[in-house]
Amino acid sequence: MEYPKQVSRSGNPTHFHAVRMLAATTLLWGLSFPIVKSIGLIQEGLLPGINSWFHAGLTGFVRFFTAAVILAFCCLRTLPRLTRTELHLGLGLGFLAAGGILFQMDGLSYTDASTSAFLTQSFCVIVPIFVALRDRKAPRWHLVVAILMVMVGVGILSRFNFETFRFGRGEFETLIAAVFFAGQILWLERPKWAGTDANHFSIIMFLVMALISAPIVIFTARNASDPFICYANPGVIALNAALIFFCTLGAFVLMNKWQPHVPATEASIIYGAEPVIASILSLFLPAWISSWAHIQYKNENITWQLLTGGTLIIAANLFLQLIWLTKKPRSAAIRAAG
Repeated sequence: MEYPKQVSRSGNPTHFHAVRMLAATTLLWGLSFPIVKSIGLIQEGLLPGINSWFHAGLTGFVRFFTAAVILAFCCLRTLPRLTRTELHLGLGLGFLAAGGILFQMDGLSYTDASTSAFLTQSFCVIVPIFVALRDRKAPRWHLVVAILMVMVGVGILSRFNFETFRFGRGEFETLIAAVFFAGQILWLERPKWAGTDANHFSIIMFLVMALISAPIVIFTARNASDPFICYANPGVIALNAALIFFCTLGAFVLMNKWQPHVPATEASIIYGAEPVIASILSLFLPAWISSWAHIQYKNENITWQLLTGGTLIIAANLFLQLIWLTKKPRSAAIRAAG
């Protein structure tokens, strides 16, 4: 099977629109961090002492099952035309996304959050390595520079410390999660999916993620009433609504629709901006949510790590787009001369 080469797409307006849509996707993913954290704090107050996996599994099941139902309702007219290709694509995406999230969550129990944040973003390196091996062609110099800028930026942002780093279960599981996330990006890029309906395979993806989350809820719940207790608080319902509509339906459908118009290596660098957005939103959203949800969730502070690391990551994305924009006139001049 022939894959699309990772080449410049300068001059293609669809490409640059897709870049903007993936940037919006990253923004919505960043929004999910303070929202999920707030939901967890409320639910811990409602069910103190319960296994943390219960909260993670319950939030995942409600989030993705509800998103699947809503999207299916919106696609009632076209859903009967669901194809085997869309089913295959959705099954793969759901498995890879759920696997990444589960390994990331479990690994976080055995390592520092800063280490988890840094290692998770290693998909920015895994994707270009896979593409280079697949295409038998080394990444272009500007991609290598952008990847290095992103990884250094994430390392600074997460306060990653090589001196205290130890490779154990948590680190190993987090790297496995990064492989799953890289697989998700690469799976969506395959040319065999051309012509598929993003809404259709997103429904399948959400259902798979919900089904994988369900056993976690079943085996970690203490009583059958525990899920209902967790949703007895209006704040949980309101936050879940934001999580479902913005961070799930909005983010994943945008990703599934527009990522195929962008090379996988470039997409992985764009997604690398997620921790920057999450950190920026955490400067003010926690206090705002706490004021009406009645929880203790403090804002984070502006630090030199946020400013330096965030600047490097954003600069990497701007640098990548600038390189391709500057190639546009040159390409046009060559065509004109020919």
